[in-house]
Amino acid sequence: MLKFPYELRIGWRYTRAGRTTRRNGFISFISGVSMLGIALGVAALIIVLSVMNGFQKEVRDRMLGVVSHVEVYAQGGQALPDVNLTLSQARAHPQVLGAAPFIAAQALLARGEDMKGVMVRGIDPNQEHQVTDVAAGAQASALAQLVPGGFGVVLGSELARSLGVRAGDRVTLVSPSGQVTPAGVVPRLKQMTVVGTFDSGHYEYDSALAMVHVEDAARIFRLEGPSGVRIKLRDLHQARQVADQLSRSLTGDLLIRDWTRQNRTWFAAVQVEKRMMFIILTLIVAVAAFNLVSTLVMTVTDKRADIAILRTLGASPASIMGIFVVQGAMVGVIGTLAGLLLGLGVAFNIDVIVPALEQALGASFLPKDIYLISRMPSDPQQADILPIAVIALVMAFVATLYPSWRASRVNPAEALRYE
Repeated sequence: MLKFPYELRIGWRYTRAGRTTRRNGFISFISGVSMLGIALGVAALIIVLSVMNGFQKEVRDRMLGVVSHVEVYAQGGQALPDVNLTLSQARAHPQVLGAAPFIAAQALLARGEDMKGVMVRGIDPNQEHQVTDVAAGAQASALAQLVPGGFGVVLGSELARSLGVRAGDRVTLVSPSGQVTPAGVVPRLKQMTVVGTFDSGHYEYDSALAMVHVEDAARIFRLEGPSGVRIKLRDLHQARQVADQLSRSLTGDLLIRDWTRQNRTWFAAVQVEKRMMFIILTLIVAVAAFNLVSTLVMTVTDKRADIAILRTLGASPASIMGIFVVQGAMVGVIGTLAGLLLGLGVAFNIDVIVPALEQALGASFLPKDIYLISRMPSDPQQADILPIAVIALVMAFVATLYPSWRASRVNPAEALRYE
């Protein structure tokens, strides 16, 4: 029969001791509150961080539906010296799924008296599906209508709405690279036909991006060919490493930028916010864990006679200390496990729980007319869950040290004097 150390058995007995007296009942209540506080703190941490991860993943996926993983530019915004060579060298990398040429430039788009600043992207409709989800999805039919010499344009849905245009309408593209005259630089104007719209779900691009055929863009902006190559990778998280490798393998004086550098400010802000939420919610776990101090101090006071008897029977101070460390640690372990189960249960089923709450309360937490994301996403990650569990357990263990040390210092003769 497997025998556990008596310190473990006695500590576990104290943890599950019933409410035999009013004092024991109060101690049990405080212990239960500490356990519940740890569980709720751990669950809150898991749920909040999972939702933040979900929002980050949702925004990132929508953004990468329009933005490529890696972009290669020519110096000074000029045309690439040999676009076919750059494409072939990029596609030779084992992490590259596809590559497509493009032209990027700033311009103004006018419709009557309305004028908007836009990012113009010249694309090859036959290759664009290799690098973006927009071109590979249901909206590919609009991009397919971009033909060389047709001077068609596909607008983001919000941009088209703000200009009040739809398919078939005419707009004027104003290029800053105009003609030099005695009166100064005169911008180039070009009438464009709206052939369709796209909706990426990312407001920044839906409100400011206009796509034209790469050959039309070259004529408008007076370039000899594509000014860059956009690349899609097998693993988007390897973008920075692949960009560094391509910078050494591609021929020519080229600029290479990955999606993490393009959106560095946004990702840095998300990480700071996530870190601050982690710190704030960890304080909840800390408060609950250090409630164990008061619980164990009262337990030690209540069990002074028991401690004295154990000492007279030969128990060492270290064994007495171990008994109360076990008692406090058990509260921390049970609370942490309960919090993990509750937090993971909510995080993995938040897509069911939130709609049920909205229906029960008759409210919408994320109205579609206000927020771009109308559902509550969740993405529990092991890199968040493990530190949460470890921190909760460590805090509970640290909280037991002082009361346990006090218990080990009890003098048997003094404790038994009035018994």
